[in-house]
Amino acid sequence: MASVSHEPVRYEREQSQWAEVLKIREMWAGIAIVAMWLAVLFDAVYGASFTSSTPGGSSTTIPSVWGVALFAFLGTAAVAKYAFRHDGT
Repeated sequence: MASVSHEPVRYEREQSQWAEVLKIREMWAGIAIVAMWLAVLFDAVYGASFTSSTPGGSSTTIPSVWGVALFAFLGTAAVAKYAFRHDGT
């Protein structure tokens, strides 16, 4: 009489749905881009301005949001280029 031995039972931990959601690269990129542009929005509403005065009495005022928007644009381009590429990963 022959008997067949079975492999030991392996218990694999199932990943929760949240673990799968947290691995979505495009979602995190979208959140990062939204956060950058919210920073631009809040700087536009509550931010200060750069002011330059000359002894002749003329002054120039530049809102600080222009600098923040420039870096948000560059950051958006960099994040989008990395996160939304389709290279099979």
